[in-house]
Amino acid sequence: MRPKLTFDDICDIFEIDAQMKYFYNLADTITRETKGNLVNVRAIVEFSNYCKRNCAYCGLNCHNTTLKRYRMQPEEIIDTALQAADAGYKTVVLQGGEDPEFTADLFAQIIKEIKSKRDIAITLSAGEMTEDEYRTIKKAGCDRYLLKHETTNFEIYSQLHPGYSISDRKECLHTLKRLGFETGGGFMIGLPGQTVETIAHDLEFIASVPCDMAGIGPFIPHPQTPLEKAAPGSTDKTRRAVAIARIMLPEINLPATTSLGVLDMEERNKVFYGGANVIMKKVTPPQYRKLYEIYPVKHGKIKTIAEERAEINRLLESIGKEYD
Repeated sequence: MRPKLTFDDICDIFEIDAQMKYFYNLADTITRETKGNLVNVRAIVEFSNYCKRNCAYCGLNCHNTTLKRYRMQPEEIIDTALQAADAGYKTVVLQGGEDPEFTADLFAQIIKEIKSKRDIAITLSAGEMTEDEYRTIKKAGCDRYLLKHETTNFEIYSQLHPGYSISDRKECLHTLKRLGFETGGGFMIGLPGQTVETIAHDLEFIASVPCDMAGIGPFIPHPQTPLEKAAPGSTDKTRRAVAIARIMLPEINLPATTSLGVLDMEERNKVFYGGANVIMKKVTPPQYRKLYEIYPVKHGKIKTIAEERAEINRLLESIGKEYD
């Protein structure tokens, strides 16, 4: 009999170390029951680093004048997605800042073109839109939409997103769910002002939508943001949050986030045995990849899409996982 976690239970899991082995094992058992031993590998195309928002944690924020901006041409996006499909990816995530040049109609054209040439799922992550705009991309064949809410705490959200409302963010997620998208939310661990109770509310919100996927990763400060001197988030609490999300939502797709790997690669690998069943891999063309920096990332030698996919396959094999 699986435990039904109350709000107090969730808070306790973050504070009582002695019980964590039980909950990690439970999350792993549930993952194997619902997902098998399989890790889904997703390709990410970062199509633009232009963004109209001024989010206090993000290196793409519109006040960062040190950043060289780019936006990929539709033909480049399509070609990159097709290369990813040919390298074995079954899902391509098109991700960018809230760039006004990328309209719903333009996304629809890009999605239709990719879908006409390859049998591949498409996830879009491009921020808040109107219901009609979401309908347009859904009609074009968009399968999933990722819109991380970052925090449900009104005060923290207002500090992170000056001039924007958590109510609007929540409404977008409910709209996406109602329109039939596989709906993705998510939040950061370690935001200034965040408490265990805050994280518990975030997990309960994901369950209430309910989200089909959720990205839960540690906060990493960026030097060109107001939060440059803040401490990074806890990898331990990140792993706990992923495990709780799996227990609360057995069928959810949970990635081992890139940010977790940036802080601690060993912790990222462990999370596959505590609830995670997805990993993302950038396939953004080399000339743009280093310019898409929500948080600082050390880039090694950029290889071909096929070579990098082969590396991910070998990594997953080395930790005893199958891949798709």
